Amino acid sequence: MDSPLAPYVPLAVVLLLAGVLAIVIVGVAAALGPKRPSAIKSENFECGSESTGSARQRFAVKFYVVALLFIVFDVEAVFLYPWAVNFRSLGWFGYTEMLVFAATLVVGLIYIWKKGALEWEH
Repeated sequence: MDSPLAPYVPLAVVLLLAGVLAIVIVGVAAALGPKRPSAIKSENFECGSESTGSARQRFAVKFYVVALLFIVFDVEAVFLYPWAVNFRSLGWFGYTEMLVFAATLVVGLIYIWKKGALEWEH
């Protein structure tokens, strides 16, 4: 007699293995990792520069705009992969559709470039 939860057993096994693996990795890192802390090793480090200012300061809106633009164009680039895989089967229709898609991205890039959204100096 099959239980209604039987289809979920493989998922439970994978989740259990992932949890055990996470605990094992943390344990091995704690057991085998370096154990000689020093003042230099405990210092904050970012890009080789000394930290200045407060970590709680506000960022300019342009920082967020650039981050959002990066995400938008990065996600749009993901659509190129399935198109490239099916390029031959799509024919001229697929080619022209991708030209329209790429032209839309280029027009958007030119627009935000002209608006100064990618400038950091101001």
